[in-house]
Amino acid sequence: MDNRMKLSRIIFFVVFRNMKCPRCQNEDPNFFAYDKGVYYCRKCIVFSRVQVGDTIEPCHLSHRIWKGKPKLTYALTEKQKQCSTKTLNYLKQGRDVFVYAATGAGKTEITFASISYYLSQGKKVAFAISRRQVVLEIAERLRKAFCELSVVEVAQDYTQVTDADLIVCTMHQLYRYPYGFDLLILDEVDAFPYAGNTLLEAIVDLSCIGQKLYLSATPSSEILAQIEAGKMEVVKLFERPHKHPLVIPKVIQRDPWRQVLYLLIFCARCQKEHKQVLVFVPRRQDCFWMAWVLRLVCKAVGIHSATHDKDKILEAFRQKQYDVLVCTTLLERGITIGSVQVAVYQAQHIVFSTASLIQIFGRIGRTFDDPAGKGVCLCQYASQSVRECIKLLEWMNDSASSAMPP
Repeated sequence: MDNRMKLSRIIFFVVFRNMKCPRCQNEDPNFFAYDKGVYYCRKCIVFSRVQVGDTIEPCHLSHRIWKGKPKLTYALTEKQKQCSTKTLNYLKQGRDVFVYAATGAGKTEITFASISYYLSQGKKVAFAISRRQVVLEIAERLRKAFCELSVVEVAQDYTQVTDADLIVCTMHQLYRYPYGFDLLILDEVDAFPYAGNTLLEAIVDLSCIGQKLYLSATPSSEILAQIEAGKMEVVKLFERPHKHPLVIPKVIQRDPWRQVLYLLIFCARCQKEHKQVLVFVPRRQDCFWMAWVLRLVCKAVGIHSATHDKDKILEAFRQKQYDVLVCTTLLERGITIGSVQVAVYQAQHIVFSTASLIQIFGRIGRTFDDPAGKGVCLCQYASQSVRECIKLLEWMNDSASSAMPP
């Protein structure tokens, strides 16, 4: 019995030692399976079955030479122009770039010069984002800026059309585009589900034949390590276009039910001032009981990732049909709503990381019409994430008031 076990282990090693998935580059024997004379990769089978030894064929996408200019609703500031030029120069040198910019600093607009340059060369450009809601918002912003071009969003419930002059998709949908893009813009790369996901990283690498342009206000330790190692360039921008500082939230330490009482008073005051409120809660089940409680003083509704009509609810909130939207971290990134105030309930909860809190309070004061606002961080105690959030926001404000960062 012992000899047979040893023999089986030797055979297993010989068979699998040179095995690699051509799509996700998996080499772990535990993720391969045998079926009808061939081995296939189970690690990326959710995207379709790939057999060992297969050749991944390039996708077939349309290419258009476009030499126009994007239409902006406002002129770029001097710092934005400098960042935009610096970013494009690095990309022309064949370098990947990370744009480290405060929330609301105009990261999307900074990419427009690079997008225009690549399109003028007949090259293919895509915007890839972790979250579906942000895909829809970015696609709409690109339609307004590049109104002469076709723009398609590719995400859950939006997969009928997958090609256009500009493609905006979730990270997962990049599996459709092997060897497809000359410029791949990756927004909020520190966010779930992309951060730390080696499978999605492999899918991203396979889809890009040129340069990657990373965007975030909260770089991960892995990104910072790559910058330090010289594997990518960094461009920094902490000044918002309207020149107003980032809002520093007020930290209030209370027990949970006194936090709820505070929220009732806070939302009632905001309603009188005709200001809408985003209330962030740590768990899905908190959305609906919190919304039910807040309905005592205003029109409130709850939303989380499993809500079936979340697009309709979010649009209704934009149209001011609700005073308060109670949500999970689903809406922490990429969402711009004018004159919105923000409160976080149980901010010491583990789900609210430093990066998450920075993104959440970055929803405040993003528009020229209302560049200020109120942020409230309700917690039982000031966790390390809460303290680091405040510290980094203050650092960004100090950096924004100084000369152009290096």
